[in-house]
Amino acid sequence: MLLGSVTYNVLKDWDLETILTKLPEAGFEAVELRTTHKHGVEPTMGPADRAKVRQRFERGKVRLLSYGTVCEFHSPDPAVRKKHLDDGRAFIDLAHDTGAWGIKVRPNGLPQGVPHETTVKTIGACLRELGDYGAGKGVEIWMEVHGRDTQNPPVSHAIMKAANHPNVGVCWNSNQTDIVNGSVKPSFDLLKPYIKSVHINELSNDRYPWRELFSLLRQMKYDRYTLCECQESKEPERFLRWYHALWKELNRA
Repeated sequence: MLLGSVTYNVLKDWDLETILTKLPEAGFEAVELRTTHKHGVEPTMGPADRAKVRQRFERGKVRLLSYGTVCEFHSPDPAVRKKHLDDGRAFIDLAHDTGAWGIKVRPNGLPQGVPHETTVKTIGACLRELGDYGAGKGVEIWMEVHGRDTQNPPVSHAIMKAANHPNVGVCWNSNQTDIVNGSVKPSFDLLKPYIKSVHINELSNDRYPWRELFSLLRQMKYDRYTLCECQESKEPERFLRWYHALWKELNRA
């Protein structure tokens, strides 16, 4: 597996040129661009600017892996869901035009007053719709294991079953709710068939069984990216070099 980073939050103030220059210097190979950050790569860009972004990444040493959207589909209001679906399709178009592999979306909880099964089916239906659209553009849909209640692996598993689409998977998010009796294996086994991306956070946090997670990823022959998603640092370049060294140690067989 390979090491990359999201721009949330360590890189949120880096422009695109800084990302392309500084990430490979620290040993990182890919980036997920979170919407609204300083990089400025957004669906509002025109064709010429999209072509420039694609060309700049193709010339560089960092892969434009994905876009970190805030598209979410748990709302009981059809108009709200439609807006998020429209945004999702716009990010798929951007990913297609700039050469990204996928877009990250998320649920953000289970609304009160709505049966959980109904919300799960609603999210699944939206993901399936995006999955169809993305498949036509060569762009995958990665649902972050995120949000109160929805970050619980059994709920994310139910959403994946409801979506039932080969172009839709999960972004493992390294949450404390993954842990069952000190182990992430039960949660990992539940979501393993769907894992298409992995977010990792504070690797020095001994409350999360990082060595076990890395071992499980190696056992499944995971050959995609693990993406650093950490708090802002006053010394981002120094932090990234430290993070890369710790990642290499954890990734040793």
